[in-house]
Amino acid sequence: MSSLSERIKERARELGFSVAGITPAEPSPRLQAYLDWVKAGMHGAMGYMAREDRIARRKDLSVILPGARSMIVVGLDYFTLVLPDEIAQDPARGRFSNYAWGIDYHDLILERLEALAAFVEAEAGEGTATRAYVDTGAILERSHAERAGLGFVGKNTLLINPRRGSFFFLGEIITDAALEYDEPNLDEMPGCGSCTRCLAACPTDAFPRPHVLDARHCISYLTIEHKGFIPHDLRPLMGNWVYGCDVCQEVCPWQRFAQPTPFQEAFSPVNLDYAAPPLADLLALTDETFAERYRGTPIYRIKRPRLVRNACIAAGNSRLPWLADHLVPLLSDESPLVRGHAAWALGRLGRHTDALAAALRRETDAEVRAEMAAALTPAES
Repeated sequence: MSSLSERIKERARELGFSVAGITPAEPSPRLQAYLDWVKAGMHGAMGYMAREDRIARRKDLSVILPGARSMIVVGLDYFTLVLPDEIAQDPARGRFSNYAWGIDYHDLILERLEALAAFVEAEAGEGTATRAYVDTGAILERSHAERAGLGFVGKNTLLINPRRGSFFFLGEIITDAALEYDEPNLDEMPGCGSCTRCLAACPTDAFPRPHVLDARHCISYLTIEHKGFIPHDLRPLMGNWVYGCDVCQEVCPWQRFAQPTPFQEAFSPVNLDYAAPPLADLLALTDETFAERYRGTPIYRIKRPRLVRNACIAAGNSRLPWLADHLVPLLSDESPLVRGHAAWALGRLGRHTDALAAALRRETDAEVRAEMAAALTPAES
């Protein structure tokens, strides 16, 4: 008769998870590295990552679930297709990270995790407690996943599975049930070796050294987590990325083993214009059209001002003069974030200086005024 741990992993596969492993609910072996990372300020504006209560949970998982003994870690593939270069590199388009091409993965995964948690509670016996997380818990999930045998943490800080690359989501269940643990020999796990493709390819040099990511320079952080004005020196390096970035994964040799997701309908883009939307369309978004188009997707979490901010930067980087016509109306946008980045983009394109000057005369926000003044001075834009 199979053990409870084996039955749990089999049930995980039935629910659509690609991989599953079980490890003790103990502090991550990489906890000190995380604490050093936070101390160095590399978490940027993500203040929640440095909160004492969150750090306490990472140090002791029983703070999350009293009596925590085991952690079940699952992975779910999201790879659907490779975007053609003529689409991905088109300067008139913005790019979304491929995990955001379909529905919000949190909903799909959490539903299945809760079903798996219910199975654990039923099989382990009355009184068994569980807690399920998808991205939201104070858990160093990649480190726990590595310990559970799901792969190794690469130089790009992502979890890489030698048989499927890194295009997969992670989810966790913490339980007070006593389970049999996977005991992978991490010394025999393949790794990055001497390869440094991800470090060299990063457009913003976000890796100060292997296995360390400075979020403050990461395009994914800048386009998603960063809520304010993006530093001037980083804007030209962001290319046409408007939500996330896949560069350090795309260049990874292990990515050739990426497995197609079993949830193609959920994670595939409805068309290529969704995966890489025309910048003119993004610049024209209103709150209403943004909600209509992106509700129920990962993009919806950043709201319209941040997405349009990112599209302004991509438009400025495009060097396509005709996009300036789509930027001028944004000089009167309700959001200072949008007005300021639209001004920067117009400065980059060298167009509509009269409109910029008129906008500067009526602008009252100090930060936006500084952006407009700099845009009117080409050498400083």
